Amino acid sequence: MRFHYRCSDCGKEFHTEDLMYQCPECSRENDGSHFPKGNLIVELEEDVLKAAAAKEHVTPDDFYPYPSDDKDAYPIGITPLMKPRRIQEKLGLPNLSFKLDSQLISGSFKDRASYEVALQAKALGEKKIVLASTGNAGAAASAVGAAMGLDIILFVPATAPINKLMQSVLYGAHVVPVKGSYDDAFALSIEYTKMHGGINRNTAYNPMTIEGKKSISIELFEQMGRKAPDAVYVPVGDGCIIAGVAKGFMDLMKAGLIDKLPRLIACQSTASDAISRAINNDDYRAIAATTRADSISVDLPANGRMAADYVKASEGWAVTVTDQEILDSQLVLTRLGGILAEPAAACAYASIEKDKDHLVSVLGKDAEIVVLITGSGFKDMKAFDGRAEIPEAIENSAEELKKLKF
Repeated sequence: MRFHYRCSDCGKEFHTEDLMYQCPECSRENDGSHFPKGNLIVELEEDVLKAAAAKEHVTPDDFYPYPSDDKDAYPIGITPLMKPRRIQEKLGLPNLSFKLDSQLISGSFKDRASYEVALQAKALGEKKIVLASTGNAGAAASAVGAAMGLDIILFVPATAPINKLMQSVLYGAHVVPVKGSYDDAFALSIEYTKMHGGINRNTAYNPMTIEGKKSISIELFEQMGRKAPDAVYVPVGDGCIIAGVAKGFMDLMKAGLIDKLPRLIACQSTASDAISRAINNDDYRAIAATTRADSISVDLPANGRMAADYVKASEGWAVTVTDQEILDSQLVLTRLGGILAEPAAACAYASIEKDKDHLVSVLGKDAEIVVLITGSGFKDMKAFDGRAEIPEAIENSAEELKKLKF
């Protein structure tokens, strides 16, 4: 075996090749009122880490629990690391970079988690993957499933953006809209797995989702000259992405390839700030999320405890911004950076814009900072309604050109 499991709460280890989701003891305490307990951490065995450390260049496969034997079937990364010059000047941060995971195949960061769960399914001889999603995870799983011959059963809130739902339909997934929230869809998907089998891909509930997401940190390590950045700004909803980023850098540390963790900055909407409350006040209660940034709108963060622990371990912090600041940041990204980002991804930029003075006071203006752009704006063009309009057509004449003022 390349790995074993460890409970993130009680620390109990499980050495097994069987499918596992949560610690059977700690998960019994979950009642839906507080962040779930019992999520599992995948611990790579020492010989796997030693083998990675001995390589001149590493790839995510060196750190995957289930490596790929056909990387070209659905390529994951390497996504661009962009130096946004005009935004660097605007913020006074000359070493600011954007990691453009909006350029993954399905258009979002969620390809990373879905790919590793697909590899898990292949390794365990399963053909069916079940999940809940507000859109991006579902689209990613559906795309991977189409490429790798897997059946995808997707439960989604009926209110999810139509662009994202249509993606999954076009990829051939069995889409089940639910009259309720993401948390309702999450619960139904788990019950479906118990009734009908398959592998549940739900974020954090399946620990392989975090293992897939950690691949971004392995890429960053190589892209930045085999070192870690000083800080990473991450949009946060359920806590799985930021935990994946942390886990990647932790594995690099265990392999002896880096000697520090970057500061992890949890970026949330004020209308969906459960994990920020946990980081700042040790408050692990569920909330009623209402943010327009649907990808990070979560009442009960599925990986909230692990995410808060990892942010604290990195000596990072949380930043919250209003939905209006998020929507305004979308336009800054497009007009100063040429980046079309969905609202959840723009939350990370809105957060660094709000946090820049504090950031500089802690790390200095020359710190190497990475902002994760986790999803394409093409997934939710309705977010721009009323803020950008197509101009009226002009007559086909030179006289009309004289009237133009640009």
